[in-house]
Amino acid sequence: MEKRNLPERPGWRDEARELGFTFADMGGEPYWDETSAYRLTLRQVEEDLEAPCNELHQMSREAVARVIADDEWLTRLAIPAEHWDFVAESWRQGEPELYGRFDLCYDGEGPAKLLEYNADTPTSLYESASFQWLWLEQQQALGVLGPDTDQFNSIHEAIVARFGEIIAAGEEVHFAADAQNPEDYATVETLAWAAREAGLGAHFTDLAQIGLSEEGQFADAESRVIGTLFKLYPWEDMLRDDFAEQLQSSGTRFLEPPWKAILSNKGLLPLLWEMFPGHPNLLPAFFMDEVAAALSGGTPAARIARAWDVAQSQLRAGHVTKPIFSREGSGVSIFQDGCETASTPDDTYSHHPMILQALAPLPEFDGFHPVLGAWMVGEECCGLGLREDRARITHNLSRFKPHFIEG
Repeated sequence: MEKRNLPERPGWRDEARELGFTFADMGGEPYWDETSAYRLTLRQVEEDLEAPCNELHQMSREAVARVIADDEWLTRLAIPAEHWDFVAESWRQGEPELYGRFDLCYDGEGPAKLLEYNADTPTSLYESASFQWLWLEQQQALGVLGPDTDQFNSIHEAIVARFGEIIAAGEEVHFAADAQNPEDYATVETLAWAAREAGLGAHFTDLAQIGLSEEGQFADAESRVIGTLFKLYPWEDMLRDDFAEQLQSSGTRFLEPPWKAILSNKGLLPLLWEMFPGHPNLLPAFFMDEVAAALSGGTPAARIARAWDVAQSQLRAGHVTKPIFSREGSGVSIFQDGCETASTPDDTYSHHPMILQALAPLPEFDGFHPVLGAWMVGEECCGLGLREDRARITHNLSRFKPHFIEG
């Protein structure tokens, strides 16, 4: 894996605006940055990223089954008790998932390490699935990249196929997001484009305009009943909203399904470590309340004492704290040798329970630290998007970098 400086495509910003990629620059800084790109080999993609992510996904599904059968874990993950049956029934009924994104620490050598699983509302989909593929084709046509280069990217095709598998042809699907957020709109429009290609009807609706009919069904601003809804709105918020009690009785089918509330939760990381201790793609992780005393020389909770003993030297050398619910790095802090060495100023989510995870230092390329986002569609890993930042914690303005396969 290497970072290679490359010339930018002539006029790419004009083309981005024409395509609706209006957030290619944000906050006076480039968000999409093609002054360089990351090169990976086919072996790295297939053996170090694709295969491990398929395995991680299966492990995550095993974790869902574990949580569904265990009230203690449902409580640990802060699933509201009044919605336990709603979440569990969606799993028992086999309600299908659509997509997700594993965020990984990887430097081209050794096993990739799971940082977290964005299993419910992952963004950067348009950049990953569409705009970076256009970049590859145009750079090949310009002779900047050789004709034999490739990209780990069948995301769009996989989503089209997945829609065809889980929704009957001709069915109408509503796609909801915050209409004032261009990145969120780009994500749902990317999905709607794939849905139309799969032979489905697709309608955008502003989240704020969804209401309840007199019959208790969800409806859009034009009073159309919503039968199937893709919502770019996280389950942890939906289950706590004023309309939460109508979620089950409305008859609406949701994408992602309610059981994804278990996976879109950083409490998944301690659960995976408990179920698969020592797995090469996992980092030791615990709930903070169970290890806080041990960090200051005391003893951990009895339930995890053995696991703590195995991992404590690694955790004391460096660890990260995160709220179980957060977005774009909010509430994340890095500690090394007992001292906080990095944190994000946004503590919006810090009132939630916290987890502690062993530190996997991100590699550095020309002063930037990349995080690899491996995309899952259904149960298969099918693409890659990279974000990088000068800071050690990735946030909402971190740059998106294209990648290519060579060798």
